[in-house]
Amino acid sequence: MTTRYAHNGPVSIAFEDLGGAGGRPLLLVMGLGVSRFWWPPGLVAELVGRGFHVVAYDQRDAGQSTHFDDHAAGHPLATLLRGRRVAYTGEDMADDAVAVLDALGWASAYLFGHSMGGLLAQRVALRHPGRVRGIAVSAAVPSDAGSLGVLRYVRLGFVARMSRLRFPDGPDGDLVAGLALARAVASPAYPFDEDAARLVVDRERAVGVRSGVRDAAAQGRQTGAPWSGPRLAALRVPAVVLHGTADQVLRPAGARVTAAAIRGARLVLLPGVGHDLPRELWPRVADEVRAVADRVEGR
Repeated sequence: MTTRYAHNGPVSIAFEDLGGAGGRPLLLVMGLGVSRFWWPPGLVAELVGRGFHVVAYDQRDAGQSTHFDDHAAGHPLATLLRGRRVAYTGEDMADDAVAVLDALGWASAYLFGHSMGGLLAQRVALRHPGRVRGIAVSAAVPSDAGSLGVLRYVRLGFVARMSRLRFPDGPDGDLVAGLALARAVASPAYPFDEDAARLVVDRERAVGVRSGVRDAAAQGRQTGAPWSGPRLAALRVPAVVLHGTADQVLRPAGARVTAAAIRGARLVLLPGVGHDLPRELWPRVADEVRAVADRVEGR
């Protein structure tokens, strides 16, 4: 696949066409600090098979997009608790997604966001309602939660355990860190796919992407980006909100609040699913995204 770049002012946003040209436009938004390579190719294939033209991009401060290394930031939780000088805003991050749509020539698209990407999908739809047809949100917190409000949904014990882990420098350390994160968020009810986790790290290495798993400063800048846009109740596009009942990072209560705030949203709680998207559920997840599109096109 070929990496292309969109531009939001001086910021370059890396994106990649994953297939399905001619289908319904679908933009994938991955989570905190990590690159687009964390989207499972098998899930992408399921989405293409449901008639979507799928594109994934790297948020600013992740993957091959512009990093803000000159702006110091602490651990993500410390950023939420104490606040720091911000490098950019939540509005800037939402505008990055629209810059990708512009670069693709898409007047509008469906959005599917996982973890922090799910939060961002909500915000793109709120800030740019004419550009978003519908959204799918997975393992995310509600957009209305402010910096301190997010903490009520975060499992702090998990974050503390992960922050104490130490990994070697260099590519070998990236592999160990990537595997540690993938294993830590894997769904308890399903087998852990170590080969798939290794593939993520190998794909990042192949294009020289730094490990977002270990870049706490970038994560701190992303979590510290303030949002002053519309409330979730203003969102007027069809939405599905997915969340695993065994999510190790974020409490399912966040999904319930999100779905309740969006008029007509469908809430789907996935038994035994952690903070990942297990292989066994890829067909169901793709069906849920397709159902959002069917609602849009059938009304």
